[in-house]
Order: sequence, then C-alpha cells, then structure tokens
Amino acid sequence: MTVLDRLSLNQATVKRLGVPGAVDLCARHGIAAIGLWREPVAELGVKEAAAVVRAAGLRVSSLCRGGFFTHADPAARTAAIADNKAAIAEAAELGTGALVLVSGGLVPGSRDIGLARRMIADAIAELVPVAQAHGVRLGIEALHPMFAADRCVITRLGEALDLAAGFPGDAVGVVADTYHIWWDAALASDIARARGRIVSYQVCDWTLPLPADPLLGRGHVGDGYIDFPPISAAVAAAGYAGDIEVEIFNETVWGAPPDETAATVTKRFPLAF
Repeated sequence: MTVLDRLSLNQATVKRLGVPGAVDLCARHGIAAIGLWREPVAELGVKEAAAVVRAAGLRVSSLCRGGFFTHADPAARTAAIADNKAAIAEAAELGTGALVLVSGGLVPGSRDIGLARRMIADAIAELVPVAQAHGVRLGIEALHPMFAADRCVITRLGEALDLAAGFPGDAVGVVADTYHIWWDAALASDIARARGRIVSYQVCDWTLPLPADPLLGRGHVGDGYIDFPPISAAVAAAGYAGDIEVEIFNETVWGAPPDETAATVTKRFPLAF
C-alpha cells in the first residue's frame, strides 16, 4: 500500500459539490475514500448517499460533524443530544466508524470555560452507549484556541485525550487535525500517548495572512507553515493506519474547478510524509 492509497478527500474541500459530484470526483482521480458532511448527506438522503458511495467503490473515512453540546437552554441541550444520536446512526449507515465532534464553545451568557468543558463531558457520556451499539467511535477534535469562544473549548490534543480517557476506547477517541494542533509544543508527546485513540487524521496547511474569517485560512499541503512529516511520522508511530483526510476551508480553493482541486490534493499529499 502506498500513501496515496490512504488519501481521503474531505467533502469540505470541494464544498460546492453535493455527495454524487464529490464521489464522482474522487473516483475519477483515483481517491479511494471520502469524508462526508451531514448537511449534503441530508440533502440527498442517508440511504441514497450510502448507495452512491458503495456503487463507486469508495470508503467513507468519517462523518462530520456532531458536537455543539454547550447550550444554556435545557431544551436546546436535549435537542443537541438527540441530533448527535441521529448522527451516530447516520455514520453507521454510511459505513464509517468515525463521527467527528466539534464540541462547542462557551455556554451562551457565560464566561465559565470550565462549565462548558463539563457539559461536553456529560454529553459524551450520554452518547457512549449509542456509539457502542452502532459500532461508531466519537472523535473529539481539538480546535485552535482562537475558536474557543464560539466553536470548541477543547483546544489541545492533550486535552482531547484527557477527555477521551474517561470513556471506553471503542467508543471515544480523538481527531488529529494539523491545522489546529501543529503549533503545540506538547504535540509529539501527546500523539505518542494517543495510541489506540486516534479516530481520524486530517491534514491541511496554515497560511498567512489569515482571512477576515480565520476558519477559512487553510491551504493545500505545502502552501504554508506546517512541518508535516514529523507529525505524520508520530501519528504512524502511535499506531494509526487509517485513511488520511485532506480537509481545506478556503474560498479560493472552493472557487477553483473541482478537478483542479482534486489534482492538487493528489499531487501534494505525499509532501505530508
């Protein structure tokens, strides 16, 4: 198996394509796996999306996303739990064992980051039996600290690992996304202790200057500042041998012809090793 055999195109990289278009793009460019997002899957229908992927002979590397647990309103929290249970069932039907969690920012009206983190732990605890019943692992993704207020108070891979360690390994793990964790001085040691807990590995580059919306500051591998090979080597040494997703949020990439994007992804992917 070559590194290209493990390449997965996360659907966010070609955001303007629906599931059939993204699947067809992967098939035409020899990309064997795809990371799906719930919104375009819902537009087509879960059963239909699963059938399209199967017909193309692709693997689904992950489903994004669950999470967003930090609600002040009890009814909203109940709805979030129900939605995450639905996401687990969708992941199982799509044939992936990985549901990515973006856990949520500060509780509205509160500056108590500890409260937000406790709410996330409590919510995951409720989801563990459902995940185990469906054979799906919840992947806690740490996001860069600049997103702590509104998207995810889990900001370091080590913190995600500490949270995951409170639950069975067959139900809860972590997502390692280079964009969010490359800067961390403790990254090498945290990846080493993540053995058996890495649910997904995602790569894209950190580019400058950051756009007005920093969420869109990602680039193709090789376009920015991340030293990928040591991270990829550490992930491999920690025992992760699954698909590796290229997930890029970038207006310029989204505006490019999808075939051009897929060709660049395929060409640049080996630079991550």
